[in-house]
Amino acid sequence: MTGAALSIIVPVLNEAAAIEAALAALAQYRIRGVEVIVVDGGSVDATPNLARPFADRIIVAARGRALQMNAGAAAARGEILLFLHADTRLPENADVLISDALARTGRVWGRFDIRIDDGLALALVAEMMNVRSRLTGIATGDQAIFMTRAAFESAAGFPPIALMEDIAFSAALKRIGPPVRLRAKVTTSSRRWRQNGIARTIFLMWRLRLAYFAGADPAQLAQRYGYASADR
Repeated sequence: MTGAALSIIVPVLNEAAAIEAALAALAQYRIRGVEVIVVDGGSVDATPNLARPFADRIIVAARGRALQMNAGAAAARGEILLFLHADTRLPENADVLISDALARTGRVWGRFDIRIDDGLALALVAEMMNVRSRLTGIATGDQAIFMTRAAFESAAGFPPIALMEDIAFSAALKRIGPPVRLRAKVTTSSRRWRQNGIARTIFLMWRLRLAYFAGADPAQLAQRYGYASADR
C-alpha cells in the first residue's frame, strides 16, 4: 500500500504514559506509506511532544473523541480511514487485510474482531462483543472501525455527542451497507475493565446502551459512565 492510501487516525487525551508504545507499534505501516495522524484534544501532559517522532501529523482539535476523529479525517490524505484508540493494537498486516477485504467484497466499511489483553474472564467478554457485532452489524471504537472516505462523508462523520459516537456512526454506515468483519483481532487494553471491575463495567455499558437507544441524552450518559466534561 503506497501513497497514503490508508490513514490511521488516533484521538488522544493525556496518554503520555502509553503513547510512545502505541505509536511505535504503527511504525511498520508508516514504512509502507500509511499515514498516521494523532489528534490531541488538549492534553495537559507531554502527549503531543512524545507522539511527534512517531506520527506524520499532530493536530490539536476541540476536546471530544468524535470531534477529534472528524478533525483527523478532514486532515487525512488517505482514501481509506482507520480510527484507532490509543490503547488498541492492530494485528500484523492490518493495512493489507483492510484493502484486500474491501476490494474483495466491494463493501465500504468494516471492523476487526477484538481481544482484551488480560485473563479468561475478559476473553469471554471480548468474544461476546464479537458475537454481538456479528449479529447486529454495529461496531464499537475498540474494534478499529475503518471505511472509505466516500463512506465516511456519506455517513456525515462521527456525530458530535459525548458518548456512543461509535455506535451512532456505525449505525449510519450500516445504512450504507453491511460491514466487513475481519477475523484477525485487534488487542485492546484491559485498563477500563480492571479499573471499574469487570461485572460492573459490563452491567454499566449495557445500561448505558439501552438508555441511548431509548433516547437518553449522550452527555448525561457520559457523566454516568464517569467522564467529566474534560475527559474526552
